[in-house]
Amino acid sequence: MAGLDASTPHPTEIKLHQTSRALEIAFSDGRTFRLPYEFLRVHSPSAEVRGHGPGQEVLQVGKRDVAIAEVEAIGHNAIQPSFSDGHDTGIYSWDYLYDLGMRQDELWQHYLDRMTHAGASRDPA
Repeated sequence: MAGLDASTPHPTEIKLHQTSRALEIAFSDGRTFRLPYEFLRVHSPSAEVRGHGPGQEVLQVGKRDVAIAEVEAIGHNAIQPSFSDGHDTGIYSWDYLYDLGMRQDELWQHYLDRMTHAGASRDPA
C-alpha cells in the first residue's frame, strides 16, 4: 500500500448507499466520487487481487451483485471494507480511493476489456 502523500486531499465524508451499492466519498478539495461496490471489490489493493508483483493480478469475476457489509477505519488514513463475498483483506488508503475516483472511467473500461478478453462474466455463477 502506498504511503499517504501529504498533498492528498482527505475525506470529509464517507457514505454507504446500500440500495445503489455505491460508496460516496467527499474530499477536502471539494471533489466527491461515487464508487460502486463492484468497482471497489475488483480493484481491491489486497495481494489476493493484485498478486505479489506486476502481471500477477487475479481477474475478479462474478462480482456484479457484491455488497459492502461493513467498513472499518484503519488508523486515520484508510478504510477496510468487508464485502458480502467474504473478501475483507483490502486496505484502501485515502490516496488510493482518490486515485480510483479520478481514474474510475479508465480503470472500469480496462476491467471490462479484460473480462471480455477472458470470456468472463460480471454475473455470479
